[in-house]
Amino acid sequence: MVTERKPTEKELEDLIFALKVVKHVKSNAVVIAKDKRSIGIGVGQTSRVDSLETAVKKAQEFGLELEGSVLASEAFFPFRDSIDFAAKYGIKAVIQPGGSIRDNEVIQACNEYSIAMIFTKMRHFKH
Repeated sequence: MVTERKPTEKELEDLIFALKVVKHVKSNAVVIAKDKRSIGIGVGQTSRVDSLETAVKKAQEFGLELEGSVLASEAFFPFRDSIDFAAKYGIKAVIQPGGSIRDNEVIQACNEYSIAMIFTKMRHFKH
């Protein structure tokens, strides 16, 4: 755990579930999960934040509640923009490989929003 806030037990279970899903999705993939089910998947976009926007849009289209959900990414967040966006929708925890030259900025963003974040140090990036 790299943030001030640690994930709750429920968030950790959802993070592990989301990580298992995201590792099978291709290219710039993110998975939003809640209650051990995926509620939004974004894939194949030119940036991580674009994939996140797609995942949020899909969850909203199906009327799924984003507040209290978690986010998994198969590659690191190169900028804090994805965290800023995730916070707007009540995402409470993130799991990602880490490894960006801007990891500290991403961690700082999580701390500002009281979002828990875990680095796995393992990428699942596919093309």
